[in-house]
Amino acid sequence: MVKKRNNQLPDNLPQLQNLIKRDPASYKDEFLQQQRHFQSLLEVFALHPSEYSKGLDELIMFMAQVAHCYPDMLTSFAEQLINILETHNTILDVEMRMTFCRALILLRNKGLLKPMDLLALFFKLLRCKDKQLRKFLQEHIITDIKNMNVKHKDAKLNTNLQNFMYTMLKDNNAKAAKMSVNIMIDLYRKNIWNDAKTVNLISMACFSKIVKVMVAALKFFVTVQSSNDSDEEGSSSDDDTPNARDVMLANKFNKKTRKREKTLKKVKKLVEHTKKKKKNYTNNFHAIHLIHDPQEFAEKLFNQLEKRHDRIEVKMLTLDLVSRLIGIHQLFVFNFYPYVQRYLQPRRFEVTKLLQFVAQATHELIPPDVMEPVLKTIANNFVTERNSSDVMAVGLNAVREMCVRAPLIMTEDLLRDLAEYKRYRERSVMMAAQALIHVYRNSMPTMLHKKDRGRPTEATIEIKARQYGEIDAKEFVPGAEVILEEDKPVDASQDNDDDDSDSDEWVDVQHSSDEECDDDEAQQSEDNEDSDEECSDAEDEEEEDEEDEEGSNEDESQPTASKSEPVNKDQNKKETTSSTAPSNNPNSKPAKTSGVVSKSEVVAQRQGLATEVSVTRILTDEDFKRIEAAQMSKQVTSAKGRKRVAEPEPNKGEFVNLADIENIHKKRRHDKEARLETVMKGREGREKFGYKDGRLNPFCSKTNRERSKKKAFMMIKHKVKSKTKRSFKDKQIRLRNHLLKLDKMN
Repeated sequence: MVKKRNNQLPDNLPQLQNLIKRDPASYKDEFLQQQRHFQSLLEVFALHPSEYSKGLDELIMFMAQVAHCYPDMLTSFAEQLINILETHNTILDVEMRMTFCRALILLRNKGLLKPMDLLALFFKLLRCKDKQLRKFLQEHIITDIKNMNVKHKDAKLNTNLQNFMYTMLKDNNAKAAKMSVNIMIDLYRKNIWNDAKTVNLISMACFSKIVKVMVAALKFFVTVQSSNDSDEEGSSSDDDTPNARDVMLANKFNKKTRKREKTLKKVKKLVEHTKKKKKNYTNNFHAIHLIHDPQEFAEKLFNQLEKRHDRIEVKMLTLDLVSRLIGIHQLFVFNFYPYVQRYLQPRRFEVTKLLQFVAQATHELIPPDVMEPVLKTIANNFVTERNSSDVMAVGLNAVREMCVRAPLIMTEDLLRDLAEYKRYRERSVMMAAQALIHVYRNSMPTMLHKKDRGRPTEATIEIKARQYGEIDAKEFVPGAEVILEEDKPVDASQDNDDDDSDSDEWVDVQHSSDEECDDDEAQQSEDNEDSDEECSDAEDEEEEDEEDEEGSNEDESQPTASKSEPVNKDQNKKETTSSTAPSNNPNSKPAKTSGVVSKSEVVAQRQGLATEVSVTRILTDEDFKRIEAAQMSKQVTSAKGRKRVAEPEPNKGEFVNLADIENIHKKRRHDKEARLETVMKGREGREKFGYKDGRLNPFCSKTNRERSKKKAFMMIKHKVKSKTKRSFKDKQIRLRNHLLKLDKMN
């Protein structure tokens, strides 16, 4: 007869664990029994560390779970586990090694283990050839450091960990160094270690001999994931769409059909679309700004690029980072431009990215002599009629992006040659050339031909051409003179008189027909973009004549005056100068007379009023809003009081968008409905396509031969078979009889 065992706790560790957590003092003896058993199994395991021990595995997790209940008795428990992992980490069984790590993490979460001791051990374990373990340790390291810096940042602990990271980056083990870089990048992305020391540690990884470590560091500075991606990666999608792998396997083993191929393409597109949504990359310029010595860093990167023979993708990443450093910090790396200039060919690999790098590395402090050869190379290799229209448009877009950042690199002759493409037959080239013209209209209009400058606005007359290295520092708030004009009381009767005088002043009998032509042409250009520009030429000539008239000293403000009346030119000059003299009172507007006020006088008067407002008044937020609105209105208001179409200002940011260079204006393709509509319009008034019955009487009966053409194939199948089985002799006889029959009928 078998005796009953009343005490089953030594064999049931989960039940004993639950009881000890409830009442540690009552089950102390059972715990001591399990501790002795653990020590004996640990001594046996030390003899054969590569073997798996199930009993030891269960006891390690049990001791870790109840360690907080008996802290005095388990003072050496964590040290024993750490010693085993340090001595036998490479030869341990995979499951046993994972059990040791999980037990140490439990002790760390219960506060029984110092964070530095555990993190130093885990960084050493990254050398193990166990991908699952490395991923598990990486997640714990990031989570642990994040939890330590939630309430307040522990500066001392973070400094020690960063110093340890520095030693790990120099490790000969590629996997450990790569994992260390990934951990620092994740901590920076989660805004845990977002200081300058972390950025400079990652920058040192750009010079690593291990290619994977170098590429990871370069990608950090070029592209960094947004903060929302970490949350999106953990969440599982509830979409019921099939997996691309399943569809591919089905197509591999099943019969290939068109339907399965279409389904495979749709699934691939869907998977790519979801991946793009999850991996939303944003440019991390904040990290580039935190580099201590960007000049030395850029020079070292470029020297490494010239000496090392890496793949083209690695070289492109290095060029991208060097160009961003040059553009953001306005550095001088003159060897960069001849190096890239060699590869600026239309058929080169990813030449649009090379053009982007050149534009990114352009800034105002670079001498124009250094950038001029690169600019001419792009113009000679891309903007030529021997290339396609797309290549020409890409070249003009690259030139535009360079000139936005440094207008002085363009020569006057080259600019006027490129501006002639505004009348090119291809729309993409025409739009790119017009965009280049708009850049210099807003920055240096004197370099353009007079017909390309456009109608001058109130903003363009204030543009001052700067020389190389000149800084336009203003002592006043631009546009502040508007506050004096708006604060001045206005009389209603005076407004009416001014309106009448304005209307009388701007009526010009000689050019009224031309202005109507301008309005008609503006309406016609909206309907047909490729129409002739004869009217615009007339407008350009009109503006040239008006500017010539403004620069002359003769008084021609009265077009209706009689030609027979003698005119005293000296007297007109005196009257003009006396009427245009500026008043001593800064609040008073210049009186409207028939004389002409030069642009320099207008600009000087505005600057004087703006200086007075900036010095004597404290501007509020409402004042700044009024000033900003007035400055925007200057861009669309002509200098002669007429409205004009606002031109988009060039985007001068820290980063050159690749889409701006690859932006090709083309006519959009018609959809199916639009194509059918054009096809049906082309068929109007045309005879019906198809078989034409040439009989005089269309209602007469048809022969059996004509009827057989509309019969089903199964009805004439027996006749077709007989034709195929005829011999050559039978065919000759039938052909002879047919010809004789035709001869008799004729």
